[in-house]
Amino acid sequence: IGQAGEFDYSGAQAIKALKEEGLEVVLMNPNIASVQTNVDDKSSSKADHVFFLPVTPDFVEQIIAKEKPDGIVISMGGQTALNCAVEMYQAGTFEKHNVQVLGTPVSVVMDTEDREL
Repeated sequence: IGQAGEFDYSGAQAIKALKEEGLEVVLMNPNIASVQTNVDDKSSSKADHVFFLPVTPDFVEQIIAKEKPDGIVISMGGQTALNCAVEMYQAGTFEKHNVQVLGTPVSVVMDTEDREL
């Protein structure tokens, strides 16, 4: 899931790396002017499915239910994606749909956001 423009390059590189591993990539990013959302058939590192939807728990869960991914990368979409992932984790959404968070665990995101620690 992606949101912020400053994360566009890292997200595009993540898509490329996942594609190089032979994985099917589903991208959710509301920014149509993003490198990540490049759906040009000439691009070998484009996502297989692109959803131009707001990054909110409701919309993300709808896409998870529709696409049935094995995993989700939450750390390439800025603060909006992180906040959304924390909310979904706390609600049990990832467990409900048997989706593994890849990369930075949500618990680590929560710890880094905790200003009391």
